[in-house]
Amino acid sequence: MASSAFLERMRLVNTMVKGFQASRSYASVAVGTDLISAAPDVSLQKARTWDEGVSSKFSTTPLKDIFKDKKVVIFGLPGAYTGVCSMQHVPSYKNIIDKFRAKGIDSVICVAVNDPYTINGWAEKLQAKDAIEFYGDFDGSFHKKLDLVVDLSSALLGPRSHRWSAYVVDGKIKALNVEKAPSEVKVSGGEVILGQI
Repeated sequence: MASSAFLERMRLVNTMVKGFQASRSYASVAVGTDLISAAPDVSLQKARTWDEGVSSKFSTTPLKDIFKDKKVVIFGLPGAYTGVCSMQHVPSYKNIIDKFRAKGIDSVICVAVNDPYTINGWAEKLQAKDAIEFYGDFDGSFHKKLDLVVDLSSALLGPRSHRWSAYVVDGKIKALNVEKAPSEVKVSGGEVILGQI
C-alpha cells in the first residue's frame, strides 16, 4: 500500500515537471569550473544537532575547506525526507562507498537546500553518516551561484536543488551530471559518477 502511494506521488511529480523539462536551462557551472571561484563567498553547514550548532556558534564551512587539495564526489538533491532522495539517490552512494574509497576519493558529500539539523536527522535515519558527509545549503546560496536551483513549489517544496552529481578535484569539476527532472536518478546516481572517476 505504501509502495502504491509512493508510485502515485511519483506520477504526480512527473506530471508536474513536464513543462519544466521543456524549459530547463542547464547549470552555468560546467566541467572545468572551479567551484571555489564560482561561489567564493558561500559556505555550507555541516549536518549536526541543534546543540552541536550552538556549541560551534553556528559555524559554517567555506567551500575551500571542503574542496581544496581533495578529490570529492558531491551530489545535490531536492531535499531531506523526500521519496526519491531517501529511497534511491542517497542509497546509490551509501551502498558503494567502498568503491569510491578504493578510487582514492577523500569524501562523498550530499548537499540539499535544507538546514543542517534537518539534514542531520535525515542522515541518521538513513544510517548514512558514517559513509557520506551531509551539508545543508540553508538559504540555497550555493545552488543559486551554480545555477542549480529549481522551483518545486507545486510539490510544496519551494526553491530547491536540482538533482545532480559531480566529481571534483582540488575545487575543479572533472565530471558533472544534472537530471532533466527532479524525480529521476538516471545520470546522478553513484554508479554513474563512479564510472567517471
